[in-house]
Amino acid sequence: MKMIRHLFKGALLGAALFILNSPFAGRAAIANVQVGNGGNIFTPVTTNIFVNDQVLWTFFGAVNHNVTSTNSAWAMSPTQHSPTTFTNTFTAAGTYFYYCTIHGTPTTGMKGAVVVATVGTPPAVTITNPASGTVFAAPANVTIRASASDTGGGGTVTNVQFLVDANIVGNDTVAPYSAVTNNLAAGAHTLSAVAADSNGLKNTNSTAISVVTPVTVVLSAPQPVPTGKFRFTYTANTGLSYIVQRSTNLLSANWTTLVTNLAGSGSINYTDLNTTVKLEFYRVGRLPNP
Repeated sequence: MKMIRHLFKGALLGAALFILNSPFAGRAAIANVQVGNGGNIFTPVTTNIFVNDQVLWTFFGAVNHNVTSTNSAWAMSPTQHSPTTFTNTFTAAGTYFYYCTIHGTPTTGMKGAVVVATVGTPPAVTITNPASGTVFAAPANVTIRASASDTGGGGTVTNVQFLVDANIVGNDTVAPYSAVTNNLAAGAHTLSAVAADSNGLKNTNSTAISVVTPVTVVLSAPQPVPTGKFRFTYTANTGLSYIVQRSTNLLSANWTTLVTNLAGSGSINYTDLNTTVKLEFYRVGRLPNP
């Protein structure tokens, strides 16, 4: 005679993956350089900008100065003094040296440089846990992990912010980047990781998960199947993982695991292909959330 019993309760749900690339909007910043403020100097001596940014030189005092490119990258500014200005827009990456012909040379005296960098790409970010398509049992405690890098952006990753739906649940400044969200209720949820770099650029990667209310595991329809097999049905949540075990003694602490599986429907038929003539007991349990 065969008997079946059921055990446990438990939950994980399907998900879709959304990759949101946040393109860097067009920028055209203005960098300021002071000319002759405090002496025959440019302040700052070196100015760092991006392609298509503009440098605005502002002249101070009554002493005449000019802004002259060492390689004719722009036309020499008029020789002038306060309160005038001179501007130039830099449309190509590179280092542009300049000087005042009155108080310096290309290598000595009153000289400066503009370093123009190509606008960087946003940092790369990928949610590495949980996997797309994961199903959780409510209430769900979920650890979100992400990898982030800025190899092509000319900067460094400063932080990764984590969100569940529209709610911020963590902000990590040191790799490996992670955050934990607790007690997620049943329903669809979007997990997002937003990486930011030292250039002020951001990028987002999102994964949609589902949390389900776990059903009670019920075993039913036990029946022998020729030859020497035994079959039964158990209830489940699609996307959650279950374990099927067998024992010849209900008091035994040693149950033999027959199979673990990810439920593909709400009703699972299981057939034991290796039954014996002995009295045997079966139990099915839902595995904990990953």
